[in-house]
Amino acid sequence: MSRTRTALLAAMALVAGATGSAIAAVPGDAGAAAVPCTVDYKVQNQWDTGFTASVTVTNHGAAKSSWAVKWSYAGNQKVTSGWNARITQSGANVTAANESYNATLASGGSATFGFQGSYSGTNAVPATFTLDGVTCNVDGGGGPTDPPDPTDPPPGNRVDNPYDGAKVYVNPEWSANAAAEPGGSRIANEPTGVWLDRTAAINGAGGKMGLRDHLDEALEQKGSGELVVQLVIYNLPGRDCAALASNGELGPTEIDRYKSEYIDPIKTILADPKYASLRIVTTVEIDSLPNLVTNVSPRATATPNCDVMKANGNYVKGVGYALNKLGDVPNVYNYVDAGHHGWLGWDDNFGASAEMFKQAATAEGATVADVHGFIANTANYSALKEDHFSINETVAGKSVRESKWVSWNRYVDELSYAQALREKLVSLGFDSKIGMLIDTSRNGWGGANRPTGPGATTSVDTYVDGGRYDRRFNTGNWCNQSGAGLGERPQASPEPGIDAYVWMKPPGESDGASKAIDNDEGKGFDRMCDPTYTGNPRNDNNMSGALPDAPISGHWFSAQFQELMKNAYPPLS
Repeated sequence: MSRTRTALLAAMALVAGATGSAIAAVPGDAGAAAVPCTVDYKVQNQWDTGFTASVTVTNHGAAKSSWAVKWSYAGNQKVTSGWNARITQSGANVTAANESYNATLASGGSATFGFQGSYSGTNAVPATFTLDGVTCNVDGGGGPTDPPDPTDPPPGNRVDNPYDGAKVYVNPEWSANAAAEPGGSRIANEPTGVWLDRTAAINGAGGKMGLRDHLDEALEQKGSGELVVQLVIYNLPGRDCAALASNGELGPTEIDRYKSEYIDPIKTILADPKYASLRIVTTVEIDSLPNLVTNVSPRATATPNCDVMKANGNYVKGVGYALNKLGDVPNVYNYVDAGHHGWLGWDDNFGASAEMFKQAATAEGATVADVHGFIANTANYSALKEDHFSINETVAGKSVRESKWVSWNRYVDELSYAQALREKLVSLGFDSKIGMLIDTSRNGWGGANRPTGPGATTSVDTYVDGGRYDRRFNTGNWCNQSGAGLGERPQASPEPGIDAYVWMKPPGESDGASKAIDNDEGKGFDRMCDPTYTGNPRNDNNMSGALPDAPISGHWFSAQFQELMKNAYPPLS
């Protein structure tokens, strides 16, 4: 979202302030043909003693296998932390050198990095930048004399919480499947997410509705009020590197296809003025970024595919690109996937994952302003709130954290995790108004096995196991879980910091096949969907807990739907 302008602006003075920048001629301007590089430096957030900034450098010369951007501050600014580059400072002089995953800088290519800094007095933007010792012109903006980028959304167009005061789109295809099940009419009118899980889904495949079909139907449902449409953006290269059931159509290196064939067409449709009255919530690339923290070497849970995706940087690039492009549409609200407490709640995962989210949110031209919030527990089963034990309790001389179930996790449920993660993300520079979504489509854990009180105090394990709602063998189990039930119905603003409880995963749609099934959707067979599988390090070598006879991911699974209704909590009437 850089701003371009004519060569006449090159003589203008620096503009100080929260979005200030140095201004100079850029490629395409008269006389600018020899410009070797451009730098877009934006101060994104600024407060009394600190600020965050995003820097994008574009190389107009020969391709580079490594790079370093340098500048000097006129004031007392100090860089305190950074992402997407190795940033060092000596006095007023700052150097930002590439990381291993973004070392290549093609001719015409760009790299984006960011940092947090401190200052006192004024926070003037640097006057000069160099790329590998060669002076660049500067293309940044936001000052009073800086014309807006026509792709930037008008200020104030988005509401704080898109779910407040709005209905939410009911997918007629899912609704028909639900209504066709015995008892399914009780929930057939609940709103669920629309999954764009391959390029063909944009225009509709196999007789299913395409994106425009859903948006047209949403306009019909909207009437004169407000309506939210929930989309799942889910087609990264090398998708789901630690699982096989939902591997996608794009190989690990096909980032350009992801951009041009998937994200760009989606943006074109969402930006159609016909749909400007809809509130479009995008949940961006579930099960991607957390893998780069938990499932890479040297951890025991590492997979070769995740090592590849961390090394090539295409998860970070893909998420950043999606946030940047979709964030340009004024009525789109981007929510980034944030895993769940049983994945990222441990001390060595929690902070590192938040940093990874920040890295992706400032890649490929994206900024933290392109992120409206985060979503937890998407397509997962973690209980919303465990009432019968807490992380602060001690039983039989041991902390609840020492129990086999909690296993030193810092959180025991999704609500506490989501609220804590929100605070962490705000501390890293995300807007203080970001909101969280929690997917409650399958985390009710009701029915006859739902505990009504704490377990016996014989040991910390009997206490926790006897009282926990979540009846899985392990929080690492994710595929078609036996005994699961529908959770809280979708609702807006249920708790502080939570924008909504949502059913982003449509109940009754399979997580993956319980045995190998040939298909043309790029979806493999994962043993975690096999009820006979005895596990791996990612679920502490427990049984998978999966239901038998499941179809491939995304296909209707009647037996699962019936079980979810039977075990719903709150119960269905």
